[in-house]
Amino acid sequence: MSSQLAQLCLLLLHTGAHGFGILPGKSLSHLEITESAILNVSVQVCRALAQAEGTDFTFPSQPFTAEGVAVACNAPKSSKTFRQAITSVILQNVRVDLRHALNASFHFDEEMFVQGRKIITEGLQAVKASNKQENFEAAREKLGEILHPLQDFYSHSNWVELGNKVPNSDLIRSDTSVGNVADVSRATCRNCDGDDCRNNILEDVIAGGILTSGYFGIVPLVSTKPQGKCSHGGAVDQTSAIEPKGGINKDSFDASHGHLHTDAANMAIAATSQLLDDVRGAAGDRPFLQMMGISKGSGKALCFVIDTTKSMSDDIEAVRTVTSAIINTKVGTEDEPSFYILVPFSDPGIGPLIKTTDAQLFRDVVNSLSVTGGGDDEELSLSGLQMALSGAPANSEIFLFTDAPAKDKQLSGAVTALIERTQTVVNFMITDSTVTNRRLRRSDRTQARTMAASDAQVYVDLAQASGGLAIEVTKSELPAATSIITESSSSSLVTLLQAARSPGKADNFFFVVDETVTNPRVYITGRSYTFTLISPKGESQQSTDTSGSLITASQSVGNFQTLKLKKEVGQWEMRMVSTNPYTLKVIGQSPIDFLFDFVEASLGPFTGYDALDTRPPAGVNGSLMVTLTGVDSGTLTEAALVESTGSKETKGVLETQGRGKYLVRVEQIPSVEFVVRVKGQDGSATARVFQRQSPTNFQASNVTITADSNTVLVPGTPFSVPFSVMTNGIGGNYTIRATNNQRFDTASPTQLFLEPGNSTGGTVNLTAPLNTPSGTDVTLTIEAEAPGGADTNYVVLRISVLNTVTDFTQPECQLLGLESSCPKNCSLSTWALSARVTDGDEGVGVERVSLKQGNGTMNTSLAAGNGNVTLVSYRASCCSPDMELLAVDRRRHLSHVNLLTLKRGWTRNAPPPLDSTMTARNFGLTAQKELSHVTLETRMSS
Repeated sequence: MSSQLAQLCLLLLHTGAHGFGILPGKSLSHLEITESAILNVSVQVCRALAQAEGTDFTFPSQPFTAEGVAVACNAPKSSKTFRQAITSVILQNVRVDLRHALNASFHFDEEMFVQGRKIITEGLQAVKASNKQENFEAAREKLGEILHPLQDFYSHSNWVELGNKVPNSDLIRSDTSVGNVADVSRATCRNCDGDDCRNNILEDVIAGGILTSGYFGIVPLVSTKPQGKCSHGGAVDQTSAIEPKGGINKDSFDASHGHLHTDAANMAIAATSQLLDDVRGAAGDRPFLQMMGISKGSGKALCFVIDTTKSMSDDIEAVRTVTSAIINTKVGTEDEPSFYILVPFSDPGIGPLIKTTDAQLFRDVVNSLSVTGGGDDEELSLSGLQMALSGAPANSEIFLFTDAPAKDKQLSGAVTALIERTQTVVNFMITDSTVTNRRLRRSDRTQARTMAASDAQVYVDLAQASGGLAIEVTKSELPAATSIITESSSSSLVTLLQAARSPGKADNFFFVVDETVTNPRVYITGRSYTFTLISPKGESQQSTDTSGSLITASQSVGNFQTLKLKKEVGQWEMRMVSTNPYTLKVIGQSPIDFLFDFVEASLGPFTGYDALDTRPPAGVNGSLMVTLTGVDSGTLTEAALVESTGSKETKGVLETQGRGKYLVRVEQIPSVEFVVRVKGQDGSATARVFQRQSPTNFQASNVTITADSNTVLVPGTPFSVPFSVMTNGIGGNYTIRATNNQRFDTASPTQLFLEPGNSTGGTVNLTAPLNTPSGTDVTLTIEAEAPGGADTNYVVLRISVLNTVTDFTQPECQLLGLESSCPKNCSLSTWALSARVTDGDEGVGVERVSLKQGNGTMNTSLAAGNGNVTLVSYRASCCSPDMELLAVDRRRHLSHVNLLTLKRGWTRNAPPPLDSTMTARNFGLTAQKELSHVTLETRMSS
């Protein structure tokens, strides 16, 4: 980059000159546009579900918030996961400006309407395919990416200036024209009148309804545009100084067409809502809400990774018992798991990953587990864990059961990367084997414990990194230890304290229990330790005292002890004494929690912060984006990075971003493992103080690794991911490892030679088998390890598989019969219809026909001898004259979505002049003129 261009980029960092803003301000930004649409559509979906289920629905207070919408959706425990989903979409939206700043297609600049529409429609296919496979995180990431160009269309084109009052629905359809686009040689603009650009678009362009958009360039003497074309406009757009001068963007109130900013932003909100509604139509209401993190129950997943080799019979029986206990006691309550996930593993078998919302199905799958194999001493436990981490929602809690060491220890780095990126807690339930001639034929108990400790170290390290526990028990003790699973399935769990000391030493730990915290509990792992617990009122209780008042219940099994504390608000102290390694964790239940991402300021031309896919840089300043959840009016007062194995902390400077978000700047990221701790006030009249901590331990790195690629992989087609590695630490040969959760064939360099300060590149090539289903989620982890293992970093990429589309046939809805004899009193009779839904001779078949609107009863069946035809019958009260069918074909990632809308045009007291024997013979497109009170509407989106 030339020095002149670098100066321009620096200028852009301060001005932000392209697209709706990506940070909050006076003008509406991509962040606010996206969040507003998600909240609005989610409310409408929840209202529709309530109506369908015959339950009451109360609209949340304005302005909508994630917490308020979750409550209105009868899913108050989902407020955190809902907020997390919104944040994920927004971050990917913002990333477009930071990573594709000068790609005109991503912003509908330079009249790139066909190219921009292609980005949206192909991305929409990927979103729907991912939803079909319940890979909601991949769906959210792609959704955020395509919403950016969709929203920019209304700011960068002249759609608003043409007088349009509704969004351009052709942007989400691949089978139509995007509009009457100006020819490349057609002039579209004149010079602005000084700073007044309100009338710079030519009158014949407006009169002809011709679409145009502005050209944009930032390099002096190089940036250009065709003669007579409009510019984007703004101080850094070099084309705006070329005649016709000025611009037409509506990115902010200060923009060239800033007088239309509100109109453009509102249109962008409506268009975003329209696209979201299209995604909803393809997925269904419940799956759409799941994609957005809203689900009934606890909002958490119950996730098991289980060794199924022969010696694990007792362990699997314990899993069956605890699964049944959770399902029997928590289904239908706010503590019911929202997802159930199971990954079995042995050697060489791994998976498949079972993911369901059906509690009984999950119980049946667990009950059907059988043991086999296991002739050697090690199993593929980390491969199973990698699969679970890639498939479970972020911030999940996973339980891995095994009695064997890991055979695939080389995956520990990739597993650690996924733990850090997903902030998932992993607990290891490690049992001694009782099978003769297995696990090295251990007969000496002392020797067995020494060897088991060595074998289990990789599990201990991973547990500590995740904020989980490595629980070591005998098989007979395991049922007692599984009580932690029941407790962890409770809703709204928060971490008050997480610490580890290895080697062990005496230390004092402090944690705060606030008014919102219930059921405070302490978990300790270790051997030969003592403790003293001190309450906020100064009362104390020793570990040897079984009659004290502070600990209401205690249980010890193997190396694991649990303490249930009495509820007392204030600061508690735990004084631990041990020379052996130990971990200490304090949790409770509370609606108040926080989310965060490590971010870095954009190095590209536009201001903003991009979430890191890697570890943050060590020993230098850094930033976090923190979001407070579970409370509308609370505030953060402190955020700090606390060393995991010590007491040193680095406090950050908080900058309020609005809507519960804070940018936290720290002067120096610790060079050792650390956790994130926040403090704040809950917004009550008494400003009660709370404290929360991340369970996940993080590490910084002197190694920088970057990678970026297309996020869609076509089966059978080689897929390349270029990456680069740089170090500010030691030079030499760095070990490179590339792994993926699907175990697809992967080729990459195994080593790269690095000189400090210089970047070296490589490429990862992978191929998905031809039979890989669309929507399969591929999580690719690329690691770079310094010589001797002194330092390591990684980058995690999420890639969606999308098969080549061959079915372009939209489902067709044909009315077969319509009968009605509605009296004046509509409550005394019913009306009915029958319809035929097909995907055509060239289609792949209809997957689902559902009732989108209507209070009647609908039944569907396959036509005899033709599985491609679905017959629909519907009957409703004459007081409910409106109904709407939605048909989705089996290639729903294409969004072949048709709506058959029958809007009966009579009032409740005035029935229509409709013969009760009406059939398909006298109903059709030609007959619509005679039957004006019945309309047939169809819609197909891309």
